[in-house]
Amino acid sequence: MEAAAVSSDAESAGELLLRAAALVPWTRYALAALALAAALLYRFLELHFLGDLLRGLRGGRVALTFHPESQVYHRVASKCRSLHGRYLATPWLASPHLQTLFLSISGRPPSFTYRRQLYTVRDGGTIALDWLLASDLEAADADSCDESISKDDLTPLLVVIPGLTSDSSAAYVKHLVFSMASKGWNVVVSNHRGLGGISITSDCFYNAGWTEDMREVVNFLHQEYPEAPLFTVGTSIGANIVVKYLGEEGESTPVVGAASICSPWDLLVTNRFISRKLVQRCYDRALAIGLKGYAKLHQPVLARLANWEAITSSSSIREFDRHATCVVAKYETVDTFYRKCSSANYIGNVSVPLLCISALDDPLCTREAIPWDECRANKNVVLATTPNGGHLAFFEGLTARRLWWVRPVSEFLCALHDSSYMHRQKAQEHGLHSPLESSIDKSPYVNFMEDGMVAAVTNDGPDNNDSLHNQIVGEIELSDGMVAIQQNECTGEIQNESYSGMGDKKNSEENVTSVQGHEGNHRQREEPYANNIGDAIAPVRRSINQLTRSQGKSVWLLAYIAVVTSWPLLGTLGFFLFRKRFSNSLLAKKLKKL
Repeated sequence: MEAAAVSSDAESAGELLLRAAALVPWTRYALAALALAAALLYRFLELHFLGDLLRGLRGGRVALTFHPESQVYHRVASKCRSLHGRYLATPWLASPHLQTLFLSISGRPPSFTYRRQLYTVRDGGTIALDWLLASDLEAADADSCDESISKDDLTPLLVVIPGLTSDSSAAYVKHLVFSMASKGWNVVVSNHRGLGGISITSDCFYNAGWTEDMREVVNFLHQEYPEAPLFTVGTSIGANIVVKYLGEEGESTPVVGAASICSPWDLLVTNRFISRKLVQRCYDRALAIGLKGYAKLHQPVLARLANWEAITSSSSIREFDRHATCVVAKYETVDTFYRKCSSANYIGNVSVPLLCISALDDPLCTREAIPWDECRANKNVVLATTPNGGHLAFFEGLTARRLWWVRPVSEFLCALHDSSYMHRQKAQEHGLHSPLESSIDKSPYVNFMEDGMVAAVTNDGPDNNDSLHNQIVGEIELSDGMVAIQQNECTGEIQNESYSGMGDKKNSEENVTSVQGHEGNHRQREEPYANNIGDAIAPVRRSINQLTRSQGKSVWLLAYIAVVTSWPLLGTLGFFLFRKRFSNSLLAKKLKKL
């Protein structure tokens, strides 16, 4: 009876709950469902409008990472107001995905017309160089302006490297080009091979680590306009190419300043990031579709070099790189390609003032790949990060007609151009070899002559043997009877008086070798008895002079080598000769008592 009463009470409670729920208007449920969907969508799209509203619509502060002793920061970046302010995204684009999507769809770029120049690289490939000169903006129609850059033009020149599957017509590229040209700069966009309406004319395609095209374009522009300061800006994959190029070139690049915008930094980490979540996988698939569209434009060439069916069936960037990029560029695996082409490996060797800008909410280039410590260790690098911005977007203002990152880039490059901290190209020395080149078979050597003498010789050619200013080594090492001469920083300068075989015997006997070392100049002192013994040592002096001239080195170096190599033999011989005298000495008796 009690159990039945309990069940009846439970049923009655459930019925009451259903009746109460039925009394609620359906509009309330619709509003609740809408609110739940909005919350899920807010999190899925990573919206930050409420956060901006709670901060009083002031935006997020720009965080700077740099070396404490960096003159690039203290003298250049410190003058950029945008880098020391805040960034507030357009309120109706308060999401990295909305910003990135709006940039790809519209972007609201300025309107102007490029001048096109076709440049052929060494392997036969063709690159489209699209120019916008400062003088073009002053004319109503760029086509009617026939002015060109002169050889001695001092106007700064900016080279722009676009991102993946992008060219000079991309909205973000036009924003940057128009901004710099309006400040009086000449700007050229170096389109990737096969983009910008240009066909592939060789068997070489561009990729995320292909720096040869940029190297040739930069050298070409530097040769054409040697007086113009050369700057460069890379965006997305173009930023990876720029940083990798600067790291490869080191101090030998003619580029005086650079900027990197939304670089992927570590291609392997970035590739794993875009395949992690649902929204990132959507980007991955969209980029793969763009790459396949690029491949279809050049199908005759690419189908001959790789498996065309595998390329067209690729559904991700990784699959496209496996079937196309690695095959054409001859990389063993996709991970090998990503590791070797990541610009994070080269940031430490950058010798050019470099501004790097990244958004922490970038949906493509994750913050996990940013080389924070490497940027902090390099005095030439200033890293600026913002909480928001998306990928290459950074829209600001209610109308979203401006990209925020364009402003700090223009401020940084202009401040650098007006300062004395622009990079100066290091003159390449003749015979410079790569760091991987072996130091074996490099002079000086040790030569054992027929009479048992040891002399230092070189294989640098006859011109070096006749030089009046030869720098030689000052350190000798002995190991297991082997004699090795190593170069030392504290080198001595040897000056040998020239000798002529046609001169008389008196002049030949008066030849003197003067040695100037790191301890000072040793001048010969005339002694009263020098004339008395001069005739006695004349034969010895002639022999030494002949040996010196035949080997092209100082007699003091030869004597030093002879003493160092012979002292063990002399010491052993002296020990046996004077053993009995030592055993009878007072010191020996005291040692025996001890």
